[in-house]
Amino acid sequence: MLQSFKTIDKTAIIETMEKGSRFIGHAFPVDNEVDALAHLSEIRQTHAKATHNCWAWQMGMANQMTRQSDDGEPSGTAGMPMLDYLRKEDLKNVLVIVTRYYGGTLLGTGGLVRAYGHAAKEACIAARIVEKHLYQKFSIVVPYHLGGKLEFELRTGGHIIADVSYTENISFSVLTEMPHADNLAKHITNITSSVAEITWQDTPYMERP
Repeated sequence: MLQSFKTIDKTAIIETMEKGSRFIGHAFPVDNEVDALAHLSEIRQTHAKATHNCWAWQMGMANQMTRQSDDGEPSGTAGMPMLDYLRKEDLKNVLVIVTRYYGGTLLGTGGLVRAYGHAAKEACIAARIVEKHLYQKFSIVVPYHLGGKLEFELRTGGHIIADVSYTENISFSVLTEMPHADNLAKHITNITSSVAEITWQDTPYMERP
């Protein structure tokens, strides 16, 4: 599994003008083709009178799912420069759609490439490009007399305490970056003299706090 990857944080829409043509850039975080096609269908309905709705996506940790469409623009002038931007920035699980309302002036091949690539870039920037890291989540249960010591060790070690619950014992929900997971489990076992009950849970991708 990748230790980290870049993607976008949220959906965003931007608008640019080029020689009278209106370009509306949309960026969506997606992780499967069904969701991507649903967004594409929605944009096509919203902008049914647009001259073109061109798009590109890149999905999968190995960028194994890529598609693009010029939607009637000259071949290679719209979808490909949008996909090239996603590839250059190595953005994963991202769909970009650029809607064009023709303004009456031909832009030429180079102008179209620049306009579509620029709109895709600006939409992704507006959606906030983020880096997500692979974390390991633990449940750590200790008796009350060890709660303060464990919390101190977790906080000073730079780990994330997502939740604490108090019942007959104290239960900590803890996240740490994957490279530190084994060492953290061993450290907690050592400092609690093997009293702590450590359960390895899921492995989410998250931004660093």
